[in-house]
Amino acid sequence: MTQTFSSTGHDTFVGSPRSRIDGPAKVTGLAKYAGEFAAPDLAYGYVVSSAIAKGRIAAIDSAAAEAVPGVLKVITHENRPRTAWRDKNFQDAVAPPGSPFRALYDDLIVFSGQPVALVVAEDFETARYAASLIEVRYEAQEPETDLHAVRGDAYDPPYKREGIKPPPAPWGDADQAFGSAPIRVQGAYTLANEHHNPMEPHATTVVVEEDGTYTVYDKIQGVSNSHQYLANVFGLKPDQVRVLNPYLGGGFGSGLRPQYQAFLAMLAAQELKRSVRVTLTRDQMWSFTYRGEALQTVSLGAEADGTLTALRHDAVQGTSQFEDYQEVIVNWSGVLYRCDNVALTYRIAKLDTATPGDMRAPGAVTGVFAIETAMDELAYATGMDPIALRLKNYAESDATAEGKPFGSKELKACFTQGAERFGWSKRSPEPRSMREGRELVGWGVATGVWESMMMQSSAIATLTADGRLMVGNSTGDIGTGTYTILTQIAADTLGLPMESVTTKLGDTRLPEAPVAGGSWTAASSGTAVMKACRNVGEQVFKLARGLENSPLANVDVDRAVFADGRISVAGDPSRSVSLVEVMRAAGVDKVEAVEQAGPDKDFNETYQAYTHGAIFVEVKVDEELGQVRLTRVVSAIAAGKILNPKTARSQILGGVVMGIGSALEEESMLDHRFGRFMNHNLGEYHVPVHADIYDIDVIFVDEEDKANPLGVKGLGEIGIVGTAAAITNAVFHATGKRVRDLPITIDKLL
Repeated sequence: MTQTFSSTGHDTFVGSPRSRIDGPAKVTGLAKYAGEFAAPDLAYGYVVSSAIAKGRIAAIDSAAAEAVPGVLKVITHENRPRTAWRDKNFQDAVAPPGSPFRALYDDLIVFSGQPVALVVAEDFETARYAASLIEVRYEAQEPETDLHAVRGDAYDPPYKREGIKPPPAPWGDADQAFGSAPIRVQGAYTLANEHHNPMEPHATTVVVEEDGTYTVYDKIQGVSNSHQYLANVFGLKPDQVRVLNPYLGGGFGSGLRPQYQAFLAMLAAQELKRSVRVTLTRDQMWSFTYRGEALQTVSLGAEADGTLTALRHDAVQGTSQFEDYQEVIVNWSGVLYRCDNVALTYRIAKLDTATPGDMRAPGAVTGVFAIETAMDELAYATGMDPIALRLKNYAESDATAEGKPFGSKELKACFTQGAERFGWSKRSPEPRSMREGRELVGWGVATGVWESMMMQSSAIATLTADGRLMVGNSTGDIGTGTYTILTQIAADTLGLPMESVTTKLGDTRLPEAPVAGGSWTAASSGTAVMKACRNVGEQVFKLARGLENSPLANVDVDRAVFADGRISVAGDPSRSVSLVEVMRAAGVDKVEAVEQAGPDKDFNETYQAYTHGAIFVEVKVDEELGQVRLTRVVSAIAAGKILNPKTARSQILGGVVMGIGSALEEESMLDHRFGRFMNHNLGEYHVPVHADIYDIDVIFVDEEDKANPLGVKGLGEIGIVGTAAAITNAVFHATGKRVRDLPITIDKLL
């Protein structure tokens, strides 16, 4: 993209640490979430969940519930209003191939906790009580939820999920090279099922407006996805439904797809012709999307000097009976390391569960854990320092993409700076060789990697005669600081103070943007906002140049400098005029522009773009009790230009904490007899709390990238990738016990 004019000639706000502009609303309770918006005559829906995982509903008796005063309607598969029936109407923007789940569609039960009825009442308490009176008789079948048991039936999905790269064709002969390698490492690795557990439960409030249109407040990471879904399913024209989500209380991927409470709330609102809210309980949050378990095997062959000669990474992941969910799990091994003989395979197997879903850095968390643990094992087998081994096999190009070079890659600097900050040179390499009192001390390291992506996006910018600027689009701020960075970009582009800029997000009446996920929001929506503001600036410049006795007369736009609310001539600041003066003199109330931004095709044809990181951890393990404390973390990240070091650091901190959960605590436990996740509450599903977290040090390594006009790479995912492997490797260094099955619980160390 060609820059047609400059703002101050340098960034004033971009690159500086700024507090979140939405912070005060969140900490004072002024921020409203999907289940908090009021509406006249609002009714409340409560979902009744299935008690079995597989079978059919033989009979359902709702008479007692319907007799409760205040109950308006009980909707089941027997009386539900008609909606669209074709698969494509129910397939949202990020749906995998298959036949999407339809709530209350028929009498079949395909996963535990599936909604079997919706009770709608005048208030929530009445709906909940009435729901307890509904009697459902099932004809149950034995569910199969054990991935190990169905591994032999795994298959290569015939239809690939859009945006998910299947493994590349093998190159060389990995099996032959492994068999002849002087040093060989082979292991099986598993990471347990995990649930997202954002603070805000999934909720949808459907407001029926007087003109018969619908205003929908939905827990979603991209309102355009819910908008398309609801319009297609319920036969609505786009202007008949408006979806908003100004704030999201955490998503981590669970809000990428419209969940069944949105369908049920709209179903009830249409049937009753009044506003309806449906909020899921914490227990019901276990009835849909989760990070699915994968069974992985990694085989590494190497020369005595650590040079990789064979790399094989195989994975089998579970999916539901009705959709072919897919992730990129094994490709990362080919991206990270240079090897002449590589085979990467990925298959899926059907289970009687809900469809898994994208959870922070989907696929990479799983696959990088396996390859980075295996590389640590190879380091011990060769007697090499784990960093030296990684640098020995450092990839300068992406072998999974026909050898395209990386647009930028400062991973070596990540290792250098991270190791220095951590004190890696003081590490005693032998397991069980470092201790403090009764605790064994272990140091571990791993690599992190995530795709740096940019998606098609659009944005609006409106400058009014009072000097205020509004920018926005339909993307959401899922807690990453999007409101703040878009405000910084807009302010710098037009040379305004941040206080003069208002950013609006999460509304389908704003220009369309992709869902907030994949770490692409800053590059995509940020570039669109910058382009829209530049367009506005050019329009105002033309107005200024046309004014009588204009100080900008005969000046080309590429010499215009926007700063301090004024337009001046580069090199001659005495020739300037304020934006407010220009618009008032020209008799213009507002100047507006809508612009689009998309991936750079020329760049993508030539280069591959990834965010990289090196993570160092220290653990202390009680030798007698097997209790693990994670006492120090250093995460060094190369992510292009950092728009806001404060919000960026928060993203890495959050990712690291989630990685600690994956490594040491998080596990959704299935009882295969019932096909049900048994620890479906925050009391028994363990996540890291304050007492679990010690020092986390974040380093941002300088990196220049040209994948997008802003030079940015995503930060939402990279912090979690590699964290679990670094912890696993540190635990081995401390104890001499190699744990390949996460989480690392006490029983696996005693």
